[in-house]
Amino acid sequence: MQTITEDKRTYADKMMKRFKLVDMREQYSDIIAEAESEQLDYMDFLVRLLSVEEEGKNARRQEMLLEKANFDRFSSLSEIDYSFNHSLDKDKIEELGKLHFLQKQENIIIIGPPGVGKSMIATGIGINACNEGKKVLFVNAKEFVDKLYEKMTVGRLADTLEKLQKIDLLIIDELSYIKMDRERESLFFQIIRQRYEKSSLIITTNLPMGRWDELFTGQLAATAILDRLLHHCHVLSITGDSYRVKGSKLSVKNGKEQNICQTAK
Repeated sequence: MQTITEDKRTYADKMMKRFKLVDMREQYSDIIAEAESEQLDYMDFLVRLLSVEEEGKNARRQEMLLEKANFDRFSSLSEIDYSFNHSLDKDKIEELGKLHFLQKQENIIIIGPPGVGKSMIATGIGINACNEGKKVLFVNAKEFVDKLYEKMTVGRLADTLEKLQKIDLLIIDELSYIKMDRERESLFFQIIRQRYEKSSLIITTNLPMGRWDELFTGQLAATAILDRLLHHCHVLSITGDSYRVKGSKLSVKNGKEQNICQTAK
């Protein structure tokens, strides 16, 4: 087995550090040993080195994208309990999880009462997008609109809109508990118009679309926003009981059963 001289090792380390080949630098000694033991030819050895670097860079990029996405919690689509809520369209959710809608610059609107898994579905799709190297941002609707208003008042709205334009998937969660004034409504409309047929949105809401005039200054504004959102859009309508209520009921039930057992003793 050929030994690596100190001079060659020093040079290799220096060059790989310079060119930021992090994973290659960490693993090249092992890969050389592997290549010698398996008698890899030069091309196979080169491909092995490059694949190690590619895998490492992809993993680090995914980690960075997930961190910057600002998810409230990490929940994958595989965690959805379809047996609890039969109104969940498993086939449609799994199809959306394949991200074809992103390639077509389409939107998703998820409608349903609190606790039925709207945010979980949106997050699961968002995580899939991050894993595919897409830039995702998860925001609470009220906080998002207030932040846009704040940026406008200090003259930094243009910079904020430019940054948002680089986001492949913007997830606006809980578009329900706000009543926008004309300025905030105008800012929200700018976001919808900016992304129209250029990039994708996911919106979760408790309100049926027929009641969106309650969010904005009136039916005219609601219609203008919905026209753009719905032109290329998938709508998921969810009914049923809350997962959180389900968890609470189970806790209460388990507590009662435990008390009965202790009493019986």
